[in-house]
Amino acid sequence: MNVSHTAVAGRRIPRRALPAAPTWWADVAGGAAVLSLLVVTALWTADRGVQELLGGGATGLTSLGRLAGLVSADLMLVQVVLMARVPLIERRFGQDRIARWHRLTGFTSFHLLLAHVLLTVLGYAGTARRGVLAETWDLVVTYPGMLLATAALALLVLVVVTSVRAARRRLRYESWHLLHLYAYLGVALALPHQLWTGADFVASPLARAYWWTVYLLALASVLVWRLGLPAWRSLRHRIEVAAVVPEAPGITSVWLRGRDLHRLPVRAGQFLLWRFLDGPGWSRAHPYSLSAPPNGDLMRITVKDLGDGSARVAALRPGTRVLVEGPYGRLTGEHWRGGGITMLACGVGITPLLALLWELPYAPGQAVLLHRARTPDDLAFRAELDRLAAERGLVVHHLVGPRATRPSWLPAYAEGLPDAEALRRLSPGIAGHDVFLCGPDGWVDAARAATRAAGVPDAHVHQERFAW
Repeated sequence: MNVSHTAVAGRRIPRRALPAAPTWWADVAGGAAVLSLLVVTALWTADRGVQELLGGGATGLTSLGRLAGLVSADLMLVQVVLMARVPLIERRFGQDRIARWHRLTGFTSFHLLLAHVLLTVLGYAGTARRGVLAETWDLVVTYPGMLLATAALALLVLVVVTSVRAARRRLRYESWHLLHLYAYLGVALALPHQLWTGADFVASPLARAYWWTVYLLALASVLVWRLGLPAWRSLRHRIEVAAVVPEAPGITSVWLRGRDLHRLPVRAGQFLLWRFLDGPGWSRAHPYSLSAPPNGDLMRITVKDLGDGSARVAALRPGTRVLVEGPYGRLTGEHWRGGGITMLACGVGITPLLALLWELPYAPGQAVLLHRARTPDDLAFRAELDRLAAERGLVVHHLVGPRATRPSWLPAYAEGLPDAEALRRLSPGIAGHDVFLCGPDGWVDAARAATRAAGVPDAHVHQERFAW
C-alpha cells in the first residue's frame, strides 16, 4: 500500500466535535472528592474517634492511626477513579492535569498509609504493653486479612518508589507502566483487611454502606472505561497495520486502517493507547498521538525509538492486528478561537501538532510552527511541513542544536536571548494567539513559562507532555 503525506491532505474530512463535559462538571467532580473525605471523617467521629484521640496515650495513637488509614483508603480510591479515564473527567480536565492530581493524591495517600501503620502499631503495642516488633509480628500473623494487607503495602511501596521522578527517568516506559499496574492489585489486597478488622467498617452499617459504595464505584469505573469500552471498540473497528513508513533515523510512521473508523470519536491532536498483536509483549500499551487527522478509513501515528516497545514498531508487518484504548487528550482544535496560532514542538512532539496543522482552517500567515530538535536528522516530516508552508501559508522555524545549559525551550546557541523575547521575534503577535505545546516535561515547563512572560494568558495555552 503506497501512502505518503499526500494521503493526509488528499480528502477533506469535517472536524469532529467531541461531546464536551458540562461546565459545572468540574465543581461536581471536585465537590464529590472533598465530600468523600468529609464523610470518612464524620464516620470516624461518629465511632468515638475524637473522644479517643483527646484521651491521649496509646488509645489516642490508635484513633489517629485509624483516621490516617481511612483517609488514605479514600484517596486511593479517588486515584483509581482519576486514572480510570472516565470520559467526562478526561474531557473536562485533560490528562495533563489529571496526572498531576493523580501524583499528588498518590503520594499523600501513601504517606498517610505509612502513618496509619506506624500509629496503629504504636497504639496497639502501648495498649498491650509489649515491644513494637513483637506487636507488629502479632498483628501480621494473627489478625484476619493482615498478611494480604502487608502484601498490599509492599506492592504500593514498589509503585511509589518507581514513580519518583529520578527512578522513573531510569525506567523504560514499558517497565514503568507494568509496575504501575500493581497499584490496582495493592488496592484489592488491602480490602479484606478493612472488611474483617476495620473498626470503622465492622461496627457501623452506615460505614459499611459507604465503603462498599465507593469500592464498587471505583471497580465499575475500571471495568467499564479501562477494560469494557476499549475491548468493544477494538472488536468493532478491527484495526490493523496498513503500512510502515520511515520518516527519519529512529522515527517511523504507521498507517492504520479499520472498519467504520469514521465512528471512532478521535480527532487531530489526540492520542490512543496501542497494543500491536505482533508477538510477546503485545499486552503492554503504548501512548502514541495521531500525526495526521483521521481520514475516514485511515489513521497515522508516528513513533520515535525510545524503548523496546517503540523500537518494535519499525518491524511491524501490514495486516498486524491492533487493540486500541482511547482516544484521550484535549490538545484539539476545539480550543482554537479562530485567530492566530503558535505551535511549539520538541522532537517527536511534532506529531499531534502536525495533525492539527492539517486540520485547522487557518489563513495564510496565521499559523506559526516552532520546531525544536537536537540534530537535523531529528526533523521529521520536512516534506509535509514544506507542503503546508507552500499550500497553507504556514510559517515554519526549525530550531536545531544541543540543549541549553539553563532551563529553556531554545537550543544552546540562543541562550543569550531571553525565552519570551525569542517567542515574540519568531511569532509576532503571540500574546493574542492560541498556543499549542507538545514535548517532554522540562521543555514544556520552560516553554509554558516563556509564553506567560510573552503575555499569553494561561487559558490560551494548550499542552501535551510525554515523559519518554
